[in-house]
Amino acid sequence: MSALVRGVEAGGTRTRLRTAGPQDAREAVVFVHGNPGSADDWDALVDAVGATGMRAVAFDLPDFGTTVAPPGFEHTVAGYAAFLDAAVQALGIERVHLVAHDFGGPIALAWAAGRPELLASVTLIDTGVLPGYRWHSLARVWRTPLLGELFQATTTRSAFRWLVGRGEPRGLPREFLDTMYDHYDARTKRAVLKLYRATGDPGSGVRELAAILAPRDLPALVIWGERDVYLPSSYAARQREVFPSADVHVLPASGHWPFADAPETVERLLVAHVGRAVAAPA
Repeated sequence: MSALVRGVEAGGTRTRLRTAGPQDAREAVVFVHGNPGSADDWDALVDAVGATGMRAVAFDLPDFGTTVAPPGFEHTVAGYAAFLDAAVQALGIERVHLVAHDFGGPIALAWAAGRPELLASVTLIDTGVLPGYRWHSLARVWRTPLLGELFQATTTRSAFRWLVGRGEPRGLPREFLDTMYDHYDARTKRAVLKLYRATGDPGSGVRELAAILAPRDLPALVIWGERDVYLPSSYAARQREVFPSADVHVLPASGHWPFADAPETVERLLVAHVGRAVAAPA
């Protein structure tokens, strides 16, 4: 089985969509990628969810993958959350099972705070609420004027492979790294600088989010690589501050991309979680 690739008009642009399962279903698993990333990150999981008979969709966020941001687009968490909302509406989805990774987490959770009535479940992969978090070293480079631009302009394919894979205990597949780099063009590099510089305290907003979502105690799955060098695995259990009954799994030999270095485990956990969430009362 292979995910269908097509385009969809949303938020003033045409975004590339990877999708599987019934295309007109009002309930769907919606995948939100991080940085660096694109809809391609989710190919195997989109296929796996689609094979169960559920609708699955993954799209490029503006200025990531092949999707060009529309004029005036705000490269902020709020701006991307608004785009996510537009995409969900354009696809006719009324019951959302969110799956997010990396910077896709703050974007997805910001959307959820504004659309709690549409949220049916959540899966957080090395992302989520980060109280007290301080930026990792690479993020600090991106946030620094001139230094960030210089870094982006001089990052070659070989340097990219080394930087992304340097802390990964199992390593990452060469094809996975090369696909990320192929999409990491000048447009995306500029978007990354804008997004990180527009995001002040990455650990803020936990209380507000918990006030909205914690009382609902939604089905939640948390998957975290124990050896994530960007987002410490100690944050995995803290997702229960917003999702009290979260099913938390810390994978001992994984890094920041468990769906790439432990794909069978992540697929098994996700498919089972979504199956239970779909069967739960709306």
